[in-house]
Amino acid sequence: MSITGVIGAAVKAATVLLGVGIGKITIIPVLIAMLAYFNYDLMDPENHPHVTKELRKEYDFVVIGGGSAGSVMVNRLTENPEWNVLLLEAGGHETEITDVPILSLYLHKSKIDWSYRTEPQDSACQAMVDHRCCWTRGKVLGGSSVLNTMLYIRGNRRDYDQWESYGNPGWGYEDVLPYFKKSQDQRNPYLARNTRYHNTGGYLTVQDSPYLTPLGAAFLQAGEEMGYDILDVNGEQQTGFAFFQLTMRRGTRCSTAKAFIRPIQLRKNFHLSLWSHVTRVLIDPLSRKAYGVEFIRNGRKEIVYAKKEVILSAGSVNTPVLLMLSGVGPRAHLEDLGIPVIQDSPGVGQNVQDHIAVGGLVFLIDYEISIVLDRMVNINTALRYAITEDGPLTSSVGLESVGFISTKYANQSDDWPDIEFMLTSSSTSSDGGTHVRNAHGLSDEFYHEVFSKINNHDVFGVFPMLLRPKSRGYIRLKSKNPLDYPLIYHNYLTHPEDVETLREGVKAAIAFGQTSSMRRFGSRFHDKPLPNCKHIPLYTDEYWNCAIRQYTMTIYHMSCSAKMGPSSDPMAVVDPELKVYGITGLRVIDASIMPTITSGNINAPVIMIGEKGADMVKARWT
Repeated sequence: MSITGVIGAAVKAATVLLGVGIGKITIIPVLIAMLAYFNYDLMDPENHPHVTKELRKEYDFVVIGGGSAGSVMVNRLTENPEWNVLLLEAGGHETEITDVPILSLYLHKSKIDWSYRTEPQDSACQAMVDHRCCWTRGKVLGGSSVLNTMLYIRGNRRDYDQWESYGNPGWGYEDVLPYFKKSQDQRNPYLARNTRYHNTGGYLTVQDSPYLTPLGAAFLQAGEEMGYDILDVNGEQQTGFAFFQLTMRRGTRCSTAKAFIRPIQLRKNFHLSLWSHVTRVLIDPLSRKAYGVEFIRNGRKEIVYAKKEVILSAGSVNTPVLLMLSGVGPRAHLEDLGIPVIQDSPGVGQNVQDHIAVGGLVFLIDYEISIVLDRMVNINTALRYAITEDGPLTSSVGLESVGFISTKYANQSDDWPDIEFMLTSSSTSSDGGTHVRNAHGLSDEFYHEVFSKINNHDVFGVFPMLLRPKSRGYIRLKSKNPLDYPLIYHNYLTHPEDVETLREGVKAAIAFGQTSSMRRFGSRFHDKPLPNCKHIPLYTDEYWNCAIRQYTMTIYHMSCSAKMGPSSDPMAVVDPELKVYGITGLRVIDASIMPTITSGNINAPVIMIGEKGADMVKARWT
């Protein structure tokens, strides 16, 4: 590394530490280093893409939302030099803090988070402030791929075959697999050899974690002890255990902005407008054609026109919101708000699905090996991270291994598990009750009663996640003011089968912590009774039914709010080519179009949707 590179790395480390309130460095050396780093940064081929100051009046394509799908869209559409493409993003650029894997929870409720909260409901999130769940969504170039934990999970082949069976030809597993592979640059040489399921050379770097504690391998051994295989969960079989793979590059986050947008920033047919809050899609009420986009930039309302198509990739909350603001949605709701109805589409904002897990299943251990933030984040680890690109700061908040298991409610002979174990060398209390508690929205009273006595102790956590929830939420506009946040009703655990399956997942998690593989570390369950459930005999089905409604943790996989389906389905918002029913020149290409949520973390499927959607647009206009 050159001298400017070393200085730059030092500044990067200092920025990390200062950004999270750790360390004091005198101002003059920092300013000198920053000046040197500024010159180095100008030559960085992966620098932030430039924002276009003077926009054209008209583009071939206008893409709304620079998240996981929108980033892919602009990359693939600008491959054709004949087309000019504008990307509108409400947020700004990534920062040095967003690059550091261990700090992802510090980004929640920051300026790059939309900071949505659901409406209070009795069915879940009872341990949260005001009984409202926190829905973190990325308000930044790269979208939620800038705030997530970078887990690369494709889901189960049966998910996609089921989509196809609903009347969506071309969306079966064998149809979508090439699009997963198209994006991928698989850095694990063993997996890369399996070209049936993996690929190298794509824009998106996928790799193993550079840093694991001794707990990571023990998690796999415990899975074997429970009768499961160790395998590639993105390969032929999903049921089993594996180390997590991450969208990471050289020890830092590989967001979709870094993967798909930075490499194309010099394409002359690509324009980027950040800090641009879209207020509606312009649709001609007579021809029902989308012809432009209205947005607010620098405090002024602006309009750009689209010659070919408007692509709505604003995410599972903002996409249905923008459709409704534009006159596409449930007629009665829009009329109540005084929004002229262009297309009565009752499915907009309905069918909302998300993955939830039970938080707070903590196991204390006797060895100083887990991810305790006070011990892991310091000047030495920051310098190691900045210069050698490894060490504890490359840990994705302790997420090390994953297990896909089947409860008694799943078909045991079928490879379609119903619970995912997210296995961590940390837990809620690993930062002393600061950022994790705040990110999850836990009330002070709940946190202090349940966790305060184990602050900063060595622990591991098991987060059992419900893979295919049957409960369905919905999103509605609060008003016709595009700056008002929507009303979000999660409806978690309103379907009794979700309660039963998640309860069995909790029981399996407790059994996991009692395996001999984990007992070697002195594993013992932190059995503090939960405040609202103390009146129920401990560890009965009734107790767990109560417990899962307390620390109900979203895994931030909101989806399915503008679902894809055949024209015979009255609740379908888009057709199998992702065109909005009743409107020409408008497509939805993001997590909203999923008919049902996939069995696993959804960032990889959303990137796949972007890849497949881009090919559909190209096929229409080539």
